[in-house]
Amino acid sequence: MDWVREDFEGSVFTMSIKARIEAVIYAAETPVTLDQIFELVKESVLAQQEGADEATAKSTVRAALEELVAQYGTAEHGIEIRQVAGGYRMSTKPEHHDVVRAFAKSLKPPIRLSLPALETLAVIAYKQPVTVPEISEIRGVDSGGVIATLLDRKLITTSGRKAVIGRPILYKTTKDFLMRFGLKDVTELPSMEEFEKLVAESFQMDEAAPVVETSAEPDAGETAQTTESNSNDPVEINSGNDAIVSETIGDTPEEPIETHASKASD
Repeated sequence: MDWVREDFEGSVFTMSIKARIEAVIYAAETPVTLDQIFELVKESVLAQQEGADEATAKSTVRAALEELVAQYGTAEHGIEIRQVAGGYRMSTKPEHHDVVRAFAKSLKPPIRLSLPALETLAVIAYKQPVTVPEISEIRGVDSGGVIATLLDRKLITTSGRKAVIGRPILYKTTKDFLMRFGLKDVTELPSMEEFEKLVAESFQMDEAAPVVETSAEPDAGETAQTTESNSNDPVEINSGNDAIVSETIGDTPEEPIETHASKASD
């Protein structure tokens, strides 16, 4: 019965490699090559295949990739893995373009927020329900101006009034906030340190983008370049769906509609 156990273990291993390859191709925004995939899974393949050299291991990865391509090529899948520019990427199948195009047109456009707005939103998300004075105390600057922006974009809403002198309004996040960030509820929020890291990375990616000065009154301690602007806020927040349909859709049914990962970080 040893051969039965070996066949079973080999089958489980192949499924594991295919799952990893699938995850990599799904997450990649650009076509990923066989060499790139191999480098990512090489150690686990070599560890499983005792005594195998890199050429043998690469053949195993290539075979798993080909099986995955064939699997997605069947009629039961609406997505296929295509070879594009020397690599592999996922895209919707041409026969489903009509329904995907209709869905893409119904999607909400990405929300763009400035750093002050993101900071304020983070405070509300982690401290809700919270008042504007409390938010301003945490941030160290007046946050009244960005509250209107977040309310307008339906990321926050009012939550009654606090039972203190002056009865200031309390704010909390909305269902739209959960949808935009792909969260089941606020308990799924990353730690504050992780959130700050994501925000910092987002701004590093967008730092080259031009920011147009406006005549709007800047937030205290901030310059006009960082005021809330509906058209020039530097960070986009996409829908919480992991697979985001490209906004640019082929004009003809033959052109594939590609999918890529949002980064939670939308």
